[in-house]
Amino acid sequence: MAVISNFCILVLSRCITNKIILKMSSYRQLLYHLVFRTKDSLPTIRQDHVDELYAYIAGIVKHKNCHLYRINGVEDHLHILTDLHPSLAPMDFLREVKVSTSLWMKRSCLFPAFRGWAVGYGLFTCSSKDLARLIDYIKNQQEHHRKLTFDEEYRILILESGIKIDERFFP
Repeated sequence: MAVISNFCILVLSRCITNKIILKMSSYRQLLYHLVFRTKDSLPTIRQDHVDELYAYIAGIVKHKNCHLYRINGVEDHLHILTDLHPSLAPMDFLREVKVSTSLWMKRSCLFPAFRGWAVGYGLFTCSSKDLARLIDYIKNQQEHHRKLTFDEEYRILILESGIKIDERFFP
């Protein structure tokens, strides 16, 4: 009992004399660049309805207490740049986005050829120093893909992140 009493006195004395403990706040920045493609890489994301799709994804992001910096894509894949709330596991967030959008896209009839998302994904951590560059990169996807295929782009993203490529997934 004396040990507990001494510990409580120690903690209390530190809280009273070290006011910085009382003023401490939590800060975080958990930036992620998510990339995922359609099933079989088919061009099933109709560009005339992407605003509705992006608004739906923005709603998911907001509902999860995250911040969406940028979303864009082309007919066969999407890029999302977001800050995740610390209570979320990145993979759980990605799964939620893929499952929810898949169901919504099939029910909405706006994307009649859409069959689902591919199993794989890219989930890359980002630095706040790269935020402006990544926003521009995602913003310019249509122009970017006039020069590069998805596979070429994806290889570059993987290598820039320092990840070794598994050639089994690149036919």
